[in-house]
Amino acid sequence: MPGTHGEHDATADPGFRPRIPAAEWDDWRWHMRKRVNTTEKARRWLRLTPDEEKAIADSAGRYRWSITPYYASLMDPDDPACPIRLQAVPAPGEFERFPGSDVDPVGDTYYRKTNRVVHKYPDRVILLVTEACPVYCRHCTRKFHTTDVTGTYFRDDEGGSFDEDLRYIADHPEIRDVLLTGGDPLSYQDGKLEEIVSGLRAIPSVEIIRIGSRFPVLLPQRITDGLCEMLARHHPVWLNTHFNHPKEITEESAAAVDRLLRHGVPVGNQTVLLRGINDDVATMRTLMTELLRIRVRPYYLYHCDNVTGVAHFMTSVEKGWEIMEGLQGHITGFGVPQYVLTTRIGKVPLARPYFTRTPDGLSLRNHRGEEMAVDTAAYPITERDAR
Repeated sequence: MPGTHGEHDATADPGFRPRIPAAEWDDWRWHMRKRVNTTEKARRWLRLTPDEEKAIADSAGRYRWSITPYYASLMDPDDPACPIRLQAVPAPGEFERFPGSDVDPVGDTYYRKTNRVVHKYPDRVILLVTEACPVYCRHCTRKFHTTDVTGTYFRDDEGGSFDEDLRYIADHPEIRDVLLTGGDPLSYQDGKLEEIVSGLRAIPSVEIIRIGSRFPVLLPQRITDGLCEMLARHHPVWLNTHFNHPKEITEESAAAVDRLLRHGVPVGNQTVLLRGINDDVATMRTLMTELLRIRVRPYYLYHCDNVTGVAHFMTSVEKGWEIMEGLQGHITGFGVPQYVLTTRIGKVPLARPYFTRTPDGLSLRNHRGEEMAVDTAAYPITERDAR
């Protein structure tokens, strides 16, 4: 938060990291202009390791990278295993080859209907409104779309016009739910974003508009009263964000969430299970309870996709089950996300069942491993049992 003398102290070591005037620190546009995107700039915030410096050099011409000063201020300058640092600083694993990895394992290109519209589910679509992000997360499922500097399957060939995309949505009245994603939609100025939102709101069949944005985590200063007032004019609008570690929950991010909620915008969270960042029960339990404290509803726990340049973050599914077992029954029920794997055929729940079929009914177990049996007379399994 801004200091009492009109300055933001970005570190406990002011001789190493910069002090920044509060007026600049509170301005999201300043952070966007001053993003860390060179080795020289990174050295003002971090003591880079040789591996990090090499990965930054190897990213040139292949993967974009940038870090907002705000997000850089959350990093441990001396610890390359810092969970914030691992999400934002290029690493050697991005250039390793892993079996089965693909630039688009979730099938965006397969279901793409226009330049921006991906129609994968019957009643909803995603709208890839931009390839720009404030921070290019190293684990991004659309890493090729957002960071490959030689080309992407998204092209702004129409000079910023969304006419074709809106026409497709209007021509398919079964579409009732549109998710704006990218890239990060909030990279746009409020005026441009409202053009898109109001264009969707003018389509009678569109009931819900959702925005997928990591700005509340990466640059919460972007969540201004002006932005929230604009979104409130087009309700129902929902926002899903992307906290991956308790360290990301700060006074600034909590205030950003509060502004959204006070303007009637519900906030959900989609965490990605990431090796070395949150792949243990204690970290994940703390993250979920802290999200509830700031009134963010845990929504999904994504198994990390086997994306080219991302696969080094993948854990085993068994690790995901272990974490879900450590959440279910140990924290309040609406704090437990749904564990899913995103595939070309859609999101597939990966929850391990708490029951098994028996000849007489069901064998149940709880979070402590205690078991009990119920028979079909008390709890019918099939419609025939119910008669």
